[in-house]
Amino acid sequence: MNRRTTRNRLAVVAVAGMLALSACGSDDGDGDDEPTGNESSSSAGAKGDGTLTFGSLLPETGSLAFLGPPEFAGVDLAVQEINEAGGVLGKDVVHVRGDSGDTDSGIAPAETDELLAQGSDVIIGAASSGVSLTVIDQIMDAGAVMFSPANTSTAFDEGDYAEPDNYFRTAPSDILQGAVMANLLIQDGRSNVTIMARQDAYGETLAKEIEKNLVAAGSNVTTTVYYGENAQSFDAQVSEVAAAGGDALVLVAFEETVTIIPQLITAGAGPADVPTYFVDGNTADYSNDSSTPLPPGSLTGVKGTIPGADSGGEFQDRLMAIDPNLTSFAYAAESYDAVITSALAAIAAGDDSGDAIAAALPGVTEGGTKCTSFAECADLLADGEDIDYDGASGPIELGETGSPTAASIGIYEYDNKNKNAPIDYIEGEI
Repeated sequence: MNRRTTRNRLAVVAVAGMLALSACGSDDGDGDDEPTGNESSSSAGAKGDGTLTFGSLLPETGSLAFLGPPEFAGVDLAVQEINEAGGVLGKDVVHVRGDSGDTDSGIAPAETDELLAQGSDVIIGAASSGVSLTVIDQIMDAGAVMFSPANTSTAFDEGDYAEPDNYFRTAPSDILQGAVMANLLIQDGRSNVTIMARQDAYGETLAKEIEKNLVAAGSNVTTTVYYGENAQSFDAQVSEVAAAGGDALVLVAFEETVTIIPQLITAGAGPADVPTYFVDGNTADYSNDSSTPLPPGSLTGVKGTIPGADSGGEFQDRLMAIDPNLTSFAYAAESYDAVITSALAAIAAGDDSGDAIAAALPGVTEGGTKCTSFAECADLLADGEDIDYDGASGPIELGETGSPTAASIGIYEYDNKNKNAPIDYIEGEI
């Protein structure tokens, strides 16, 4: 199928003045040359040990394990390219790996302790918003940076985390994904939508954002059906979805998708009966070549959304050199950019400590001279220039709470082999 880029401004806006969705490649605005955002998190006396160490808290096991390989590959590629370009502050950067598991396994806190014990200044992860919420305070209390490539819950910009701190992410919050999904449904002519979602920080937030945008545009949501994140049976929820009579179904799920879809098919509410849409948590490879196959053809025409820009074949070729077995590139670019921006922030700060990196991070992503690689940006910093890094995942533009204020969402579609491919990319501002 042909990949295209949306050229027209999209119609759905959740809150006036809050969210603007537009074509990829929007004009770059002029910014202030002074670093902004998380300076308040920096400790004046903080000094690192001279070696920038990245810990990766990413899913080798658990319900998001399909995201692990591309995320680890993104981190490994960034570390390799940084060291090939001379490292940070005169030394090679170091990468130590940890397994985030999922909220069910509960291994993330112990893994985090180990990563911190190994001197991690920046921890890349977790992928799951729910897992990140179990370790965010642990990481920040240690003076390290937590930098997720895949957290999308709005919780990280609210409440206790509404002020500048040591938390960052390269994936946009679900304010953007919810708006893009609603636009996609409306463009496809869906006006009576059913939502089925996990009942956790991720599922509830995304379901509410999708519903809010649909209702704001004059569409109807028949019902939103939640199921427990550790549910073993989905009979009641599938029956409710089948009875709802919607003209589309949005399934906000993780790996339980392989159980839910066959039940929906049996109930007469599968993708062949009701146009079905996935989100980033379940837009995975379900072909016979994957570890979680579904019957061939069962997902034909299903569409899904995944945060991330069109990173192009050249970047994917570099990733394949790191891991030739990659079958997905989801969140690889976001993982790569989390490492690159952190390394650039350490150079800008002249210090590899987490607090110093946190203070400098927003400033290297906006307002200065545009650059698109670690080597190019590091050279500019060495010449005393302020920089604005635009990465493989898009413009980034980190805001006060550590979340990107501009990002891209890819729209994917499944073929008759249950493999997905991108058909569109939408860039938006939050």
